[in-house]
Amino acid sequence: MPVTISATPARAPTFAVIVLSQGNRPVELRHCLDSLLSQTRVSLDIVVVGNGWAPPDLGPGVRSHALVDNIGIPAGRNVGARLTTSEFVWFFDDDAWVPTSDLLDRVAVMFAGQPRLAAVQPRVCDIDGTTLRRWVPRARVGDPLRSGPAFTVEEGVTIVRRAAFDAVGGWPDNFFYGHEGIDLAWRMRDANWDLRYAADLVVHHPATDPGRHGEFYRRNARNRVWVARRNLPAVLVPVYLGVWTLITVARLVRQPADLRTWWAGFLEGWHTDPGRRQPMRWSTVIALTRLGQPPII
Repeated sequence: MPVTISATPARAPTFAVIVLSQGNRPVELRHCLDSLLSQTRVSLDIVVVGNGWAPPDLGPGVRSHALVDNIGIPAGRNVGARLTTSEFVWFFDDDAWVPTSDLLDRVAVMFAGQPRLAAVQPRVCDIDGTTLRRWVPRARVGDPLRSGPAFTVEEGVTIVRRAAFDAVGGWPDNFFYGHEGIDLAWRMRDANWDLRYAADLVVHHPATDPGRHGEFYRRNARNRVWVARRNLPAVLVPVYLGVWTLITVARLVRQPADLRTWWAGFLEGWHTDPGRRQPMRWSTVIALTRLGQPPII
């Protein structure tokens, strides 16, 4: 049976919190869990999914699930979501933490007031206030303190309405790592759901460079192709990928080894199965364009 904690009556909003971990950050994981357990006025079901790791007893209010192998980030989060039944699901990195105790209470109010709201992404920043560009889910990043519609999500801090998440099939299992937030956001938008970037809700996360992972550039390129092949009308696929090829070449022109790795992943994306193709409707393309985020960027 799920272990839940609640500081309020049985009618409190129910949140599952899925923390994916490989067990290599025990201090950060403890800090993460303590900050989650501090949330008030909601009912929590916290599950630590050990991705290729068997978590130990993590104390009251936390249960765990071990996966024998590292099956990747989106697949591991999907496993965690299936272990829970709450109305909302928060996917949370094991090195992130919440500086306030009322964040989920405030999110519950947002969901209650907007029945078509599928996902809320808080503002992510390091403890010194640094907000990386990739953490702001807009094409025109601008001021990270400005809330607005979200067009992708930072996968490790995003809160979703379960009904919307399940309706679009959850995270793409086969991606392993990279761009699953774009894939999920596009599918939710195409199903007439809204997504929100809430800059007044803060989550802390170390400002690390994803390029530190050896497989980053290959998976980044492969999954970019997969996102397009799965979700875009055929005529937009070469436009979207052409734009991103130009951007990537400009960024990596002075890093030839990384650029070669990226090209290898780009070709892999064309020669491998991206999973189910369900191109978004042209009405979705138009709606995203009107919101300032045409699906070619």
